[in-house]
Amino acid sequence: MNTTAVANTSLSSSNAMTSEREALRSAQRKKRRIEQKIALVQVLLLAVVLAFWELASGRLFDLFWVSRPSLILQYIWDFVQKDFWKHFMFTMTATWVGFAAGAAGGMLAGMGLSRSAFLSAVLDPFLVAINGIPRVALAPLFVVWFGIGLLPKIVLVFTLVFFVMFYNTYSGIKSIEKSFVDLAWVMGANDKAIFRKVVLPAATPYIFLGLKLSIPYALIGAIIGEFVASSAGLGWKIQVETAQYNTTGTMAGLLLLMAIVTVMNALFSLFERRMLRWRPPTRIGQLDA
Repeated sequence: MNTTAVANTSLSSSNAMTSEREALRSAQRKKRRIEQKIALVQVLLLAVVLAFWELASGRLFDLFWVSRPSLILQYIWDFVQKDFWKHFMFTMTATWVGFAAGAAGGMLAGMGLSRSAFLSAVLDPFLVAINGIPRVALAPLFVVWFGIGLLPKIVLVFTLVFFVMFYNTYSGIKSIEKSFVDLAWVMGANDKAIFRKVVLPAATPYIFLGLKLSIPYALIGAIIGEFVASSAGLGWKIQVETAQYNTTGTMAGLLLLMAIVTVMNALFSLFERRMLRWRPPTRIGQLDA
């Protein structure tokens, strides 16, 4: 009798595990189908827009004002064969160095001020005032201070990324429920353990959101710096083509920037999903096949 009960229990557990694996595989297949459907619609939408642009340019719109995709692709091909990589590396260096410095500084400042209500209250109006300064107005001043090389672009990117990361980190830490921290204290955790086991995991989604929002801002800061004063970079190249009324070259530069931001965002999204795979899924805004 006991042997039969144990066998039935083992069989039930095995069936439950099999059903769970099947449900997981089914959910993964459903997710892949949805992703494939989204990718197909995106490709079709892009194809329709480019086809309309190609056919309408020179017929509905003056070619001088909007150029056409075939001319832009030819320009990009020629640009890549010449000095694209020199300008690309100049812009990316300013973007990523400023991004890394601004992200690190913003996270550290957010973590520091979130632990002191008094210091946060004292510095808040000053931070708001500094963040309210248009970065375009600061760019010429940075050129006066730091010259026309990479440094003013890096500083400009830093000022953009820093405040995004600071406010996201600060808000993430402040949004943690006090009961979680109190429970950790009751269980004997010290400050370091509470930060590592409670505070940081709870604030991580906010931090990743700040990083994701900062990517386009970082590139924008580098491009603005190159517009103001530079001798290289994709922003400098766009400015040169605009000054020569070369719409094809200008549109090519803008499309390259859009492609770069899209690739950077996609790579970061993959990294974010891997790092936050512990986070439970939510039904809010979930896609259905």
